[in-house]
Amino acid sequence: MKKYLYLPITLIIVVALISWGFKGHRAVATIAEKHLTTNTAKVVATYLKGERMADVSTWADEHKNPTTGKWHFLNLPLGLSHQQFVDFVSQQSNDNVYAAILKEEAILKDKTSTPQQKNSALKYLIHLVGDAHQPMHVSRKEDKGGNTIQVRFDNKGTNLHSLWDSKLIDHEGLGEDEITKQYDWANATQIRKWQADSPIEWLWESYQISSVLYEDIKQGQTIDEAYYKKYIQTIHLRIDQAGIRLAGELNRLFKDVQLNRESIAVPTNATLPEVTVKAELKDIVTYVGYKVSVEGKVYGLKDIGSMVLVNLGAAYPNQLLTIALKGNAKQLASQLEGKTVTVQGAVIDYKGKPEIVVTDPKLIVIQK
Repeated sequence: MKKYLYLPITLIIVVALISWGFKGHRAVATIAEKHLTTNTAKVVATYLKGERMADVSTWADEHKNPTTGKWHFLNLPLGLSHQQFVDFVSQQSNDNVYAAILKEEAILKDKTSTPQQKNSALKYLIHLVGDAHQPMHVSRKEDKGGNTIQVRFDNKGTNLHSLWDSKLIDHEGLGEDEITKQYDWANATQIRKWQADSPIEWLWESYQISSVLYEDIKQGQTIDEAYYKKYIQTIHLRIDQAGIRLAGELNRLFKDVQLNRESIAVPTNATLPEVTVKAELKDIVTYVGYKVSVEGKVYGLKDIGSMVLVNLGAAYPNQLLTIALKGNAKQLASQLEGKTVTVQGAVIDYKGKPEIVVTDPKLIVIQK
């Protein structure tokens, strides 16, 4: 359980509800990243200024403040029917995870939103979709989402909320890459079904699960291996659903977004997105700052000693893209004239022209 200190006038200690913990939130974001369309991946990388989704997935917890603290959860009484649940949520104030998700999505859809507003909204959305799928974030006010229900697990004291945030995931003993591989198991039919559900249904699912969890716990209980085995698959399901649905929301939000060259400028000190985007050669100038896979015909080469410059799309000086072959990749030069090739790499701006520097010959494939 973490505590955040704020100093508006007097010292106030704010108890933070941090869903899924570090591993879980990064898993949600990484799974989502794998299910983005090409255009969405490009837009996401733009709005995040080159940062990976996983790397910003815990930003909303790390930068929590009094005005957004309530965005991360939803308090409800137990025993509600589905319609009662929907009515209850719709009648609440705007300070809850449901309203916050809708608010941040509206900012992302608004064409008048500034780049900074879109950056902040996307970071929040990545995090809050994860929050909505953590069952103890849709739970009772009187025990602060299980924070006051003390239990023991792995010979240590903890609470029901923290148990579901991270303790059960940690007990599994998987690394970040292993979590992503094992948790992302949905087939195409499940993906379509999950992505068709609305945020209110995500929250209803969490509410149903937390209702069961309350029935299955007692104050001071020692959590055994049987409890872990009973519920670890539920955690797998909720994290996979969160990732799949986050991707679905982003694909829907950014389906028709077209970026111009100015809007996708990425700071030179930014980390390039891990996603490799399939780009069209005619649009390559708009991909500066991105890792791409692009195909084009070679129209001439020039050996300048330290590298061989390859013109794609047209002859110099009208080439659409320059490939700079360096190191071991220079050995390919004699094979490329007049051929159609596919190249992978990061697009940079060299004196106003897009360029990809290639040192590994495996990153260039000559089409037959």
